[in-house]
Amino acid sequence: MDAKPEILAFFDEPTFTVTYLVADPATGAAAVIDPVLDYDQASARIGSASVEALLAAAAERGWKIGMVLETHAHADHLSGAKLIAARTGAWIGIGALITDVQATFVPMFGADDVLPEGRDFDRLLHDGEVLPLGNLAITVMHTPGHTAACISFRIADAVFVGDTVFMPDYGTARTDFPGGNAHALYASIRRILSLPDETRLFLCHDYKGPGRSEFAWETTVGEQRRANVHAHDGIDEATFVAQRQARDATLAPPRLLLPSIQVNIRGGRLPPADAHGVRALRLPLRAGDEGAATLLS
Repeated sequence: MDAKPEILAFFDEPTFTVTYLVADPATGAAAVIDPVLDYDQASARIGSASVEALLAAAAERGWKIGMVLETHAHADHLSGAKLIAARTGAWIGIGALITDVQATFVPMFGADDVLPEGRDFDRLLHDGEVLPLGNLAITVMHTPGHTAACISFRIADAVFVGDTVFMPDYGTARTDFPGGNAHALYASIRRILSLPDETRLFLCHDYKGPGRSEFAWETTVGEQRRANVHAHDGIDEATFVAQRQARDATLAPPRLLLPSIQVNIRGGRLPPADAHGVRALRLPLRAGDEGAATLLS
């Protein structure tokens, strides 16, 4: 039987995000996918409890974390990548098109400290690239749509799909962020769903579908093809795009959008301290009506 990874999931309910600790059971080589840095918006406090729980789980099993992989620059939670790297010596990787995402958001937030050519990350990953994980192999899949830079990671019979599909009863990811594209998301989903039906899919988020009482984050290609409410077999591209764009038009921005993007385009690095030693996130202001626009003129 082909070797399979051992997978531990850590669900962060405040952001509905799943972080994965993935290891080759034969060698103990491990990777972290989409880690969360705790952040309380009301108090502007960051915390390490989520990272500490993950590191403790790895230590308990004798696993050595060698890489931290991001499926994309998340808009709903701060990344714990830099903290994990500092504690373990792991390198941080993300899709190569993160540079396009940075080009969009650096001027918006005045983030001039972001390093050129994506150098806030240790490795920029390309479609088809293969990363060794002990005796296992991680294959990078470019799966844009939610953002232009989204990637997924395939390890044996498991694929970590980031924000492409959710549980079948909830559907698919939004495409209304800068660089998002519903046509591209449809193509990415069909690529993932062309894998064998028994392929396990590990999701980055769960929000509970209608009537479901428990959170869930693992499904299969076969289940998605049969039952995904947005993308099951038989839904063509035009229908998918129309329904995806209509739903996107009703969605509010993620609660942690502004802090998340600022930290995550830096690879989990916090903004530099000012002359007073304070590290601060920016809150760009926009006019909500014509009267308020005079304050911004």
